[in-house]
Amino acid sequence: MKGIRWIVLAIIVFASFVAYVLRTNLSIVSETMMHDLGMNEYQLGMVFSSFAAGYAIFQFPGGIFGDKYGPRFTIFIIAIAWSVLTVLTALIPGTDVLSIAAIVATLMVTRFLVGVVQAPIFPVAIGGSIATWFPVRQWGLPNGLTSTGLTLGAAATAPVIVWLMGAYGWRSALLITAPAGILVAILYRWYVTDDPEDHPRMTAEELAVIASDRPPEGDVPDSGAWKLALKNRNILLITCSYFCMNYVFYLFFSWFFFYLVDVKGVSEIDAGMLTAAQWVLGAVGATAGGILTDILVRRLGLRYGPRRLIMTALMLSAIFLYAGATFADPLLSVVLLCIAFGCTQLSEASFWVATMAVSGRHAPTATGILNTGGNLPGILGGMLVPLIAGLFGWSAAMATGSIFAVIGALLWLFIRADEAMTE
Repeated sequence: MKGIRWIVLAIIVFASFVAYVLRTNLSIVSETMMHDLGMNEYQLGMVFSSFAAGYAIFQFPGGIFGDKYGPRFTIFIIAIAWSVLTVLTALIPGTDVLSIAAIVATLMVTRFLVGVVQAPIFPVAIGGSIATWFPVRQWGLPNGLTSTGLTLGAAATAPVIVWLMGAYGWRSALLITAPAGILVAILYRWYVTDDPEDHPRMTAEELAVIASDRPPEGDVPDSGAWKLALKNRNILLITCSYFCMNYVFYLFFSWFFFYLVDVKGVSEIDAGMLTAAQWVLGAVGATAGGILTDILVRRLGLRYGPRRLIMTALMLSAIFLYAGATFADPLLSVVLLCIAFGCTQLSEASFWVATMAVSGRHAPTATGILNTGGNLPGILGGMLVPLIAGLFGWSAAMATGSIFAVIGALLWLFIRADEAMTE
């Protein structure tokens, strides 16, 4: 794997890792923070939904911003903001200064802003940098490794934050992790260029590899591409399927640690290790999914390659999730739930490769639409999951993900990823 593009990919994977450390840390401190600040589960769900709202709403604008100003500048700015907002979250005062209502409102605003500045990372890094720096036949593995970075970031967050909380408290746990965003900003600004041709160490041989199998571009003008993307049937259907897959993702992202501690009665230390195991399985699934996507695209083409992998992965996720949510044995239940999460990540790379193939040079905009749909479930799940759990129990709340997984799989019967977006 020689070439400048692989160093660029390593920086993107590291940025993905840090992004998830600085968004997952609140999920891990949430149970302790909730009791410390006098909040309840429904108020905590509102805080979770606030992040998801900012993240979902600003995916599309973030993609357009990255399309206009380029990945290098965009990621430099937002990574600095990750650190600043993590510090502000840690400094929110307790009930000796603010009322509970004011604390909840402040947390909601802060987490909404965290969602806003986290939103552009994947449309810009994947739809921008990876689409530009890699040939089509290698899009799957970089996408998979980017997802591996985020899952490993989340995996590392759980045990590390639990240890930091035990040693220094939940506020210090956030403050200690905050500077990682500054490091991402410095690395991206220093090494990554928007166009491979502008990199001082780029060779003619590597440029030829990158440009070797570009798909034909549709007749799409630079101005107004976002309007065409919003009307494109395949992009909208892929986005709907991604919505369904990410409903399952957000079940785990927002509620798994809480579910283990408050529902299953697992200790915080053990829950941290189990949450880490869930994300490690996700990393394995994401890496395997990237490799399989490249293999299937080469063998079956863009129409059938992503379709077969995503349908298989989501149907398996639905089966394991339902079984894990309904089995009485706690250990077996947790194992099955972790496998269900790993299956969702097996599909991740194919979603992005399909969207990049349809949208061509306007991939940041189109993947912004994709990730908008993919993160709306965070808003829905933040409010719906505790409501269903209150009415029917946590088994029913977790099992709702199986329904969405099946719907997401079936939508691929109607998607053509080999049809370029045209005017």
